[in-house]
Amino acid sequence: MFDLDGTLVDSESVWDEVFCELAGRALPAELLARTDGLGVTAAMRLLHADLGWPLRTAPASAVWVERRVAELLSTGTRWRPGAVELLAELRAAGVPTALVTATRRCVVSRIPGLVGFTVVVCGDDVTRSKPHPEPYRAAIRSLGVPAGACVAVEDTVIGATSAAGAGCAVLLAAEEPVPGYTWTESLHGVNAEYLRKLLPCPA
Repeated sequence: MFDLDGTLVDSESVWDEVFCELAGRALPAELLARTDGLGVTAAMRLLHADLGWPLRTAPASAVWVERRVAELLSTGTRWRPGAVELLAELRAAGVPTALVTATRRCVVSRIPGLVGFTVVVCGDDVTRSKPHPEPYRAAIRSLGVPAGACVAVEDTVIGATSAAGAGCAVLLAAEEPVPGYTWTESLHGVNAEYLRKLLPCPA
């Protein structure tokens, strides 16, 4: 089970670019980092509150941001290191895969190459986004497998919290390790056997 932004695809920089475009200026790295892993609605509430903008205009900002991000991402996919190879190996082995993202389907559908997943759960498919476990619970139900048989690959604590709350084993692919999670700097070299060993009772 895979997160999208920052895990499979190097797209978080695009979101940050569009947030700055919306603001009309460069935004602090600390502020942008706080949006990582959030759905666009929550991210817009955070930015509006921090910038002192009326919260009632956040939904309109979210619509504009999604359209702009979709436009930029539609020009080509920048895969994270090891992502393409790992997905290809899992699919060749017949392992079901799920894409579980807080990004809404109107953006996800514009990203080239996001095909072949057994299940796709987007931000607008659930009522409660990450860090709530609902997105992963929805994917587990659709896959029809026990939560304990699932490994979630995430790049943020927000996403990892969602997956762990749903009962999945978690691999955090991020720049820095976080206590309580198995960590790797990138997916380069991660394979099906590596993921299998993360399960509580590997077959």
